[in-house]
Amino acid sequence: MDPVKKKERYSRIHDQLVGLMNKSSDPDARMATITAVLHHKMEYFFWTGFYFLREGELIIRNYQGPLACQVLENNTGVCWAAINQKETIIVPDVHKFPGHIACDSRSNSEIAVPVINPSGAVLGVLDVDSESFASFDETDAEYLEKIVRLIYSD
Repeated sequence: MDPVKKKERYSRIHDQLVGLMNKSSDPDARMATITAVLHHKMEYFFWTGFYFLREGELIIRNYQGPLACQVLENNTGVCWAAINQKETIIVPDVHKFPGHIACDSRSNSEIAVPVINPSGAVLGVLDVDSESFASFDETDAEYLEKIVRLIYSD
């Protein structure tokens, strides 16, 4: 996607989501809404969803796309890297990422954005996969981080 077009689309999506977040303060409702909007508005998003920590495991929550792994092996793969490093991870070629978890072999690039609550605890991750290589860049990271912050905003 053209970089200018990408920024404009993300800006519109963010504004739309800000309005939609006023409908409910429930984090699950907000995540479901974020997932649906992102997945259907960004054509290169092949799989879009959230994994959350529960009793030391990273478990699937809301998602759109093909069938997902229900539980991600501890401290393995892109999602766990984002959680452990407490920062967004962009992977241009998942097949070159050590310990990559292949829930669907059609996935070729990925971005994982940690979900952090207002007290600073990492609760989970927004995970987005693409069938194309090198789909994600700093624009995706910037806007997806802003969007993820909407989950726990007032």
